[in-house]
Amino acid sequence: MARYVTTIESALPQVEAFAYMADFANARLWDPSVSEARRVGEAPIGIGSAFDLVARFGGRDVPLRYEIVEYDSPRRVVLEAQRPGFVSRDTITVEPAGEGSVVHYDATLAFGGLGRLFDPIMQRIFNRVGARATLGMQTALNS
Repeated sequence: MARYVTTIESALPQVEAFAYMADFANARLWDPSVSEARRVGEAPIGIGSAFDLVARFGGRDVPLRYEIVEYDSPRRVVLEAQRPGFVSRDTITVEPAGEGSVVHYDATLAFGGLGRLFDPIMQRIFNRVGARATLGMQTALNS
C-alpha cells in the first residue's frame, strides 16, 4: 500500500476549510496531477456525493470516481475511488486552530493481486504527487 500524509495550516476557519476540501471538485485547483474534476449531481455534499476526476499518475491519465463514504461536517470526510486492481482512499480531517484551522490529509493507494509487487515504486510516485498537491493545498487554503 502506498500512503501519503500531510498537514497544512490554513488561515480559513474550520467550517470554510472543511467545505472547500469536502467539495472534491476543487482538487483540480490544488492538485497539479488532476486535470479534470467535477461534482456528480447537485444534492448537498454528504455521504454518497460523487466526484469524477482525471488524474495523471505514472505517466497516464486515470479516470476516477470518488465517493464520500464518511462525512462528519466540519471535522472529517473520507472519499474513496475503486478501480480494478486498486482502491484510493483520502481521509481529510479539519481542526480549529485559533482563527484558522489545521487540515490533515491522509491518502492511501491499496493495490490488489500482483499490483502489490509495485508498492515500492508506487510509493515513490505517490510521494512526488503528494508533495506537489501539498503545495497546492497550502496556496488554496491560505489565499
